[in-house]
Amino acid sequence: MMNEEIVKKMKEMRLYGMLRAFQTSLVSDTMNNLTKDEMIAQLVEEEWDDRYNRRIARITQSAKFHYKASIEQMNFNIDRGIDKNQVMRLAECTFIKNKENIMITGSTGIGKSYLASAIGQQACNLGYKVMYYNATKLFAKLKMAKADGSYINEIAKMERQQLLILDDLGIQPLDAQSRSALMEIIEDRHEKASTLITSQVPVAKWYDIIGEKTIADAIMDRIIHNAHRLELSGESLRKKYLKKGELNIN
Repeated sequence: MMNEEIVKKMKEMRLYGMLRAFQTSLVSDTMNNLTKDEMIAQLVEEEWDDRYNRRIARITQSAKFHYKASIEQMNFNIDRGIDKNQVMRLAECTFIKNKENIMITGSTGIGKSYLASAIGQQACNLGYKVMYYNATKLFAKLKMAKADGSYINEIAKMERQQLLILDDLGIQPLDAQSRSALMEIIEDRHEKASTLITSQVPVAKWYDIIGEKTIADAIMDRIIHNAHRLELSGESLRKKYLKKGELNIN
């Protein structure tokens, strides 16, 4: 009867990790040989692990990645100009701690989005707040936000992220409204948080994509000066695997 009362109280207090460990001990007698302080330590450890794992799951879900990706599943054997040592260093996420940016460029289907998502997932695993956006869809969303009055909230949400991923920048040149939004996003994050940008277009041509020389100079100056660059090369992995009846661009 006492055990049922303890279980009930643990559920009410949402001590799910501790509850699971306690219920397991009742079935398997795993804690019988532990001292009192060892038993308490194990219960607390189980609760800490459970809360940590649930927090990581929430952060990952809210990031809204395009791919379910991981550094461990990256294929470094394919010849596409990826420096494994550089990627593994970036996976440590010290670039986020240092408020640095990442720029990933390369032709379509080469694995830019997967790599960006893998780095983002790793950042989530380390407890950083991350948000993924397709750049074209983001600018369309911000235009709608201007119309319905939610623009400030959308910009503020991005500003709170420790890593912001803008995928596929430059599919089409930016119009005045998108250019202004990009400037605001980059200005808000400059030396305060990290931004990861992927593009099919070489960095040198981003000025043309952004347009309006003065604004382009301001945006590029803030992005480039502390950025890590990865230039992917080779044939499209999407085409390669589709020919084989597969879809794997990691």
